Amino acid sequence: MEIDKIRDISILVAEDEEELLESLKEYLEIFFNRVYTASCGMRAYDIYQQKRPNIILTDINMPNLDGLSLISKIRENDNETKIIVMSAHSDRDKLLQAVKLHLETYLIKPIKNDALKKVLVDIVCLIRDTEKRIYVSDTIYWDKDTQRLMQNNKEIPLRNKENLLLKLFFSKPNHSFSAREIFDYLQGDKKGKEFSSHSITSLMKRLRTKIPDEVIHNIYGSGYKVVPI
Repeated sequence: MEIDKIRDISILVAEDEEELLESLKEYLEIFFNRVYTASCGMRAYDIYQQKRPNIILTDINMPNLDGLSLISKIRENDNETKIIVMSAHSDRDKLLQAVKLHLETYLIKPIKNDALKKVLVDIVCLIRDTEKRIYVSDTIYWDKDTQRLMQNNKEIPLRNKENLLLKLFFSKPNHSFSAREIFDYLQGDKKGKEFSSHSITSLMKRLRTKIPDEVIHNIYGSGYKVVPI
C-alpha cells in the first residue's frame, strides 16, 4: 500500500557511519518527502542553515563537529527545531550534557525502526499542532497569524471578500462547506439578502483566477474545502 508522504515537514540526519546513514535515509524516505543527510557535524550545520529542517536526527559522535557541539550551535538562536540524539550506551556523559540542550528525546543504538517511527509520528503531530502555517502544497500556505494566503513566503494579493472566504475554509481544513454556509458566513450580521448560489459560484471563479489550482477543492454534491498536505 502506498503511503502519503509528509511534505510539510523536513528532516535532517547526521551520522558518520556510512552504512547506517544510508539505511536511515532509505527508511525515512518512506515517510518524508524531504530528507537531508550529512556525514559530519559541520556539513550538518551547513545544511541546517540552508534548509532549516523541522527535525534533526543526529549521532552524538561525529568528525569535524560532534553532535553535542552541533546542537549547541543550533540552540544559540533556535529553540524551535526538534532534535533527536542517537548514541551508544558508552556515550552516557555526553548524552546527559545533550539532554540539557532541549532535546525531544534520545535513542540508543542500534536504532529500532518501530521506536524511531513512534518518536517521529509524535514529533510530526506536535509540530503540526503548534505550527502557525497550514500548507496545501510545498510552497503555498495559510498564515494563521496574519490570516493571509502565501506562496514562496510572499502574500497572494486578494480582495477582502476573497480573503474572508479563505479564512472560512482554513478555519476547518478538510471540512466541506456548502454554498449556503459560505453565503451566510460572508453576509455576517447583515440580514435580509436573499440567498444566491450564483453569487458564490461567481466569487469562486474570480478567486480561482488568482490562486493556484491545488488550494480549493470542489466536492461534487457537497461544496468546497481545502485539503492540507
